[in-house]
Order: sequence, then structure tokens, then C-alpha cells
Amino acid sequence: MYMECRTDSVKVSIEGKVATVELNRPKSLNALDVETIRGLAWNLKELCNDDEVEIVILTGAGRAFSAGGDIKTMLLETNENDFPVVMDCVNELATTLYSMPKMTISAVKGAAVGLGFSLALATDYIIAEQDSKLAMNFINIGLIPDGGGHFFMRQRVGETKAKHLIWEGKTLSANEALELGLIDEIATGELSESVKKKVNDWKDKPLQAMIKTKKIYAEENRVSLLKFLELEKIAQTKMRQTDDHKEGIQAFIEKRPPKFIGK
Repeated sequence: MYMECRTDSVKVSIEGKVATVELNRPKSLNALDVETIRGLAWNLKELCNDDEVEIVILTGAGRAFSAGGDIKTMLLETNENDFPVVMDCVNELATTLYSMPKMTISAVKGAAVGLGFSLALATDYIIAEQDSKLAMNFINIGLIPDGGGHFFMRQRVGETKAKHLIWEGKTLSANEALELGLIDEIATGELSESVKKKVNDWKDKPLQAMIKTKKIYAEENRVSLLKFLELEKIAQTKMRQTDDHKEGIQAFIEKRPPKFIGK
């Protein structure tokens, strides 16, 4: 069955205890525009209130998990004054996904980069296809991670390694990401089968006890996450006004290496 959804860019199906939330912009590699961000947050909140659902799978339609924030949104000069509102939507989404009282899995195929990678990191367990590409690559367009990227990276690999990975902006293979601890499993064979196996493993366990442990950690970390999100909002707003960001976007459009000047 499908839940009512406020946007076609997000689809939700429910089967028993399991809900699958699918980003549905395959032509843009599930790039996250404002409509998709809001639709995803709304659907996740609806699932939070569904007592029957205990496991939520986050995935993307087509050949990618998510290519990150929609570059077209960044190019709209008219939305500059509205950007803090956009960041509020991103922050609401990250907080909802991280703290929802369900067990969550990211099923990653293709690209999971930028904001898309932040969202994957906000879930409890990440399974990626062997040929997936993962990157916290904001630095390549003169920006910083958002969607709680700083917080989630630190949780996964520690502060020093997180800083180095963010500054480098390197695209990681699934094997590299697994070795670093940024993902939890590489699918053997079909991604759907590996996800199904993990779901069945969880179903055989006392899920409410697992969720209670998750809620304890989420509540303890809530203040820290909210602080990170607010700092990201302030810093990202400033970064969008820099010459380096403008150069990063132009270089992306022209498909050439950027020439940053540190301003």
C-alpha cells in the first residue's frame, strides 16, 4: 500500500512492520530540491506516528541513492533570502530521520553524495552495493557539509578523521567506506536481498528493546545534533556568498576543475 504523500518525489510503501521510503526523482539522480526535502520530512513524521511500523528503509529510485542537494536550487539568485528557510527544512529532516522511534536502514546504490550521504549517515544501518560511490563532497563547490554531516561523520569516524574526509571531499568506493566505518555492509548479490536479510534478522529480535536503546542515544545526543545543525545553517549561508562557492558552481556547470582563491 502507499501512504498519502504531499509530493510525487517521495513514495512510501508499507508491508507489515516495514516501511520503504523511496526518493523518486530518478532523472536527476534523486537530487534533493526543497519540495523533496519537505516531502521526505513530512512522510517520516507520519511514519513516526504509525505504531505498526518498526523498520524504515530509505532508498532511491533508478540508479542512485541521492546525488545530494539540487544544483539548480543553488543557481537561483532569487531564493537567496529564502535560503535560511531551506536550511531549516534540511535541519528538520535530519533531526526527524536520526531520532525517529524506528529502526532505519539506508539501501545505497549508485551515488550517495553531499546531503544524500548526510541522510544515509543519519540512519542506523547502511547497506551499499559494491559499485556505489559515497562522498561528503561539499568542499568541491566551496561549501560545508549540512544535514548534520559534521555530526554524523564525527559519530562514525571521530573528529580528526571526519575533518580530513570533509576537507578532502574524496569520492569513496563501497570498500573504502566500509573500511572507514562509514557504511555497515556491502551487498552480496542484489541489494534488495541483502536488505531483506537484514530486515528478517531484526524481525527475529526484540525490536522494541532495540528501539529503546536507539531512543536513549538519540535523546542524549539531541542537544549536540541541534547545535551542529544551527552552526551548519549559519556557516552555509555565509559560504554561499563567497567567491569560491560561485567558482565551484561555475566549474561544475562547465565540467572543469575549480580554481579557488580562498575568498
